[in-house]
Amino acid sequence: MTYEKRIRRIASAALWAGLGIAIFFVPIAAAEDPLVNTGYFGDVAIKGYDPVAYFTQNEAVQGSAKFSHHWLGATWHFASARNREMFMHDPAKYAPQYGGYCADGVSLGTVTTNIDPKAWRIIDGKLYISYDPGAAEGFEKNTSKVINSQKHWAEVQHTLVTEKLQKDWRQNSAN
Repeated sequence: MTYEKRIRRIASAALWAGLGIAIFFVPIAAAEDPLVNTGYFGDVAIKGYDPVAYFTQNEAVQGSAKFSHHWLGATWHFASARNREMFMHDPAKYAPQYGGYCADGVSLGTVTTNIDPKAWRIIDGKLYISYDPGAAEGFEKNTSKVINSQKHWAEVQHTLVTEKLQKDWRQNSAN
């Protein structure tokens, strides 16, 4: 191993250790750039479904890249220019809770990336998406799940950030 590669690996390890310490001490729930679920590939939030339509049409409606908006590191699709404008005016009102990760999974303190945009509920004016219709129904019927998901979200975010840092570190150290 060359001297230059050894220095790069030592620097990467030091950076990784520093980031790990920072993550441990910084409250992730207060992060300015919350994590948005874009699935396993790509950068489109909630599989391209229109977050505003859940509220205005009371149904899951596929959005279009023609009416898209970039927010929080993800691309959001909308069924119309009007819905896009509504979202841009108040994105926190329409965006799904927990960055679009499965709300039922978050209630258990776990990360479930795979969601079904047709498995959703609006509870107390907030959108929750789950991995399947049964989970969405259970989430709505069991009010303790909403409380538990709020309690576990910081822990789940920590897991997501840690996984992302590990992935980034592996990619950087391979170069």
